[in-house]
Amino acid sequence: MSAPATVAALDERFAAAVRVRTTPRWPLRLPGSGRDGVARRRGEVLERLLHVDGVPAIVRAAQDRGDIVLGAWSADEAAAGEAVMRTRRALGVDDDLGPFVERFRWDPLIGASVRRRPHLRVRGRPVAFEALAWAICEQLIEFERAAGIERRIVWRYGAHDPVTGLRDVPSAARLAGAAPAELCALGLAEKRAIALVRCAREVASGRVDLDAPDHEAGWARLRRIPEIGRWTIDMLALHGQGRLDQFPAGDLGFLKLVGRLRSGGDPDAYATEDEVRELFAPYGAWAGLAATHALGGASQSSFGPPVSPSPSPGRNSLVNARAATSGVEMRSLSAIHCE
Repeated sequence: MSAPATVAALDERFAAAVRVRTTPRWPLRLPGSGRDGVARRRGEVLERLLHVDGVPAIVRAAQDRGDIVLGAWSADEAAAGEAVMRTRRALGVDDDLGPFVERFRWDPLIGASVRRRPHLRVRGRPVAFEALAWAICEQLIEFERAAGIERRIVWRYGAHDPVTGLRDVPSAARLAGAAPAELCALGLAEKRAIALVRCAREVASGRVDLDAPDHEAGWARLRRIPEIGRWTIDMLALHGQGRLDQFPAGDLGFLKLVGRLRSGGDPDAYATEDEVRELFAPYGAWAGLAATHALGGASQSSFGPPVSPSPSPGRNSLVNARAATSGVEMRSLSAIHCE
């Protein structure tokens, strides 16, 4: 693993640097490294490689008491600024969870979790296509196997920064040109390899704009692709597009959870997807966050591994907020700012 670059080295290497210190709208804890091999946590500094319209940027985040400090380095100032904004959005820096906590802290299903971890967020991906691609990889498979496939895809197709050793998730354009047989060789099932390439082509061509305000139009077009069902779209919506009103109700973890609740505790009981959606319907615009609390936050994202085993053996990709210290030593901040 490459040694972390100093700020002076990054400033010398790149023409543009953007640094932002901000106070989150609601208490925030930075998560750990992701299992897809993209984000990297060194002490109290989280970093990853991002590409903005093909331009690479090194992004870092650190926590200084109640503030979050973000920095990005790139050859283009606009790309660095966009990388900071995407990271800020993915981490939920501007999410105000106050109304959610106030309304549901005594809820019979999730109240205990809300009171214990009011900071818990649904962690997003800085690029929506990442959420779509990884959702396809995680269909009907144990997460550990899916994470291995994702790491191999990143290694085979993702852009690499030789100085920091960081790798990025391959873009839609990159995967649009991949042969399904090559993806199969990395462990992806044939039907899902074909679906991934077809989705990548839809996004790369602009026929599906995952950043457009009308998410539903893009979802409808993607649903026409074989192997792209409601679960995959829900994962895209929740983790890639910030839609907290959506969640993967067909996930095995929820089918088992609601089955146990409805049966009075039978560990072998399963609910239907409709029954799961019915249970979470009262949470409305907060259904995705409520679902995260309901499963105990044991889940995956590009910015954090679970703190405990996933409650289901497969198809569970909800997000966990890994505990991090609220303070950070000056040497951590110096990874972003020249003090």
